[in-house]
Amino acid sequence: MIDLICGARPNFMKIDPIIRNLSEKARLIHTGQHYDYSMSGSFFDQLELPRPDINLEVGSSTVTVQTADIMKAYEPVFLQGKPDAVVVVGDVNSTLACVLTAVRYGTPTVHVEAGLRSFDRTMPEEINRLLTDQISDLLLITSSEARINLLNEGRPENAIVMVGNPMIDTLLRLLPESAHSTVPSENFGLVTLHRPANVDDKILLGSILDALGELAPLLLIFPAHPRTVKNIRNWGLQSRVPDNLKLVPAMDYLSFIRHQQAAQVVITDSGGVQEETSVMGVPCVTVRPNTERPVTCTLGTNVLCPDPGSIPSAVIKQIENRPDVPPLIPMWDGGAGARIAREIERILK
Repeated sequence: MIDLICGARPNFMKIDPIIRNLSEKARLIHTGQHYDYSMSGSFFDQLELPRPDINLEVGSSTVTVQTADIMKAYEPVFLQGKPDAVVVVGDVNSTLACVLTAVRYGTPTVHVEAGLRSFDRTMPEEINRLLTDQISDLLLITSSEARINLLNEGRPENAIVMVGNPMIDTLLRLLPESAHSTVPSENFGLVTLHRPANVDDKILLGSILDALGELAPLLLIFPAHPRTVKNIRNWGLQSRVPDNLKLVPAMDYLSFIRHQQAAQVVITDSGGVQEETSVMGVPCVTVRPNTERPVTCTLGTNVLCPDPGSIPSAVIKQIENRPDVPPLIPMWDGGAGARIAREIERILK
């Protein structure tokens, strides 16, 4: 039996194609890192994922406390189930916590989306990526630069396998269904910002809001995290929310990918959004000084914009340079789930 770990919104889209292709018996473990319906339940419904066999229900906390809580909750579940392998995806706290638990008992571990590096150790996700890759047995990568990163960190060549991007499997499967979701009839841009560096800094958040206002009259749809809305209110930034920026609640998956596909441009700080927009051929401006997904800049439609003041010019340039057809990125083809399943079953044999 295999334990498949998911905990946060980005994990569900990556786990889905793996479950669909595994012939081995698997337990789906939801750590509860994301726990409300919009961030968790709606994704199980729309992806038609099986309900988790176990929900650890850890809830939110600081990075350190949450990681420790997941380990404490998962250990008795792990010991009771005695899985033959533990599979984790991405770079959230659940990823590191469950790999650490499994490794201490000598159980083989698989990291899907291994080797991604921003080289910015102020990001909690970067620490999770580095540590998970150092102790995982099988490292399944989405792009060629991940192999270079892992080899440079001393990981063995035979532990690294290129499988492609499972998140794109889910995107390609559900894009036709997302066509039923409604979007504005006028031209619009989509904004998605959640990283603490952008939304937990009063000065930076205010500068970003000012820059978004300079894009008027382009309508901007911003499904804002409750924390971001709270910061805007607590810091008295309401007057700097421009008229062309429409704050809306978090979207379900189908509505969100439909908005991405229909947008003139997407302004984000999300890794997954950089990938999805590249595959759809939608111009993307990433409000960060770095990315752990450089392939989206070299082969995709993404550009980095570390200075909020440069957002308007970057957006205009990206819209002007929109490709006639979506770019092709190797193995981002809808077949990653099958390749991942084969590799997992190979190590079990």
